[in-house]
Amino acid sequence: DSEQTLMTQTNRASAEVIDLLGLNLLAGKTLPNRSVGKEDSIIQIILNETAVEFLGYTPEEAIGREASKLFYGKRPEIVGVVEDFHFESFHKPIGAYAFHNNPSEWLPYALVKLNTTDLASSMRKVKSTFEQSIPNSAFEYTFIDEHLETLYRTEQKVARIFLVFAVLTILIACLGLFGLTAYTAERRKKEIGIRKVLGASIINITQLLSLDFLKLVLFAFAVATPIAWYLMRKWLQDFAYHIELQWWIFILAGGVASVIALLTMSAQSVKAALTNPIESLRSE
Repeated sequence: DSEQTLMTQTNRASAEVIDLLGLNLLAGKTLPNRSVGKEDSIIQIILNETAVEFLGYTPEEAIGREASKLFYGKRPEIVGVVEDFHFESFHKPIGAYAFHNNPSEWLPYALVKLNTTDLASSMRKVKSTFEQSIPNSAFEYTFIDEHLETLYRTEQKVARIFLVFAVLTILIACLGLFGLTAYTAERRKKEIGIRKVLGASIINITQLLSLDFLKLVLFAFAVATPIAWYLMRKWLQDFAYHIELQWWIFILAGGVASVIALLTMSAQSVKAALTNPIESLRSE
């Protein structure tokens, strides 16, 4: 139907690809372990769930059916259906995918599952086998996990930048709080001395100096939370598959910020509370 089409990514593969990649076979079997010539009119394919649902079949119903127009001049017989898997980054929804044995595509890659306990030894064996099989070709390889990391390289860079600036922001804020607490303690030095003479404890004095600033921290938290929620939500929408923002994340962030602020202010508050009231009340 020209009005209902689904772009399908195809991948020529051998029979072992399902087991090697650890894909979940929902129905049918893997590709037959035989070569298909250009003169053959029937080829075999394995589709993922998305492709089968588009065709209107269940995985069991799809076995033995044809996926028409998938390959020009060929009759693709569905021999297996695999569970959907991510073959692109999480920015994109899972599309239609087909493994096949049609000779219209090259086989440019060999997938090898390695024992990484002794990676150097494993790589030497792979290289030796490659050079025996294809002696006139350069041995070039890449690791799939490293390739997958490149899909999210931008996010990793952004994360590092945000981490650096977040640490700098916290340090600057702590320096500001420390300075304000020191200034307030000096300005209220006589008041603190009188309170101590009248029986105020170190805890009372510390609370007196810290609570006012803690209110400012909580106010900043109230202002920052909706802004952070909105920006994080907008960023996550760039991913087809993403986590849901939970309320406890913001509560945890506010709690950590409050603890850092209290520790910063407590240093000066305790120092002021421990000062001898005679020195505070002495007239110049």
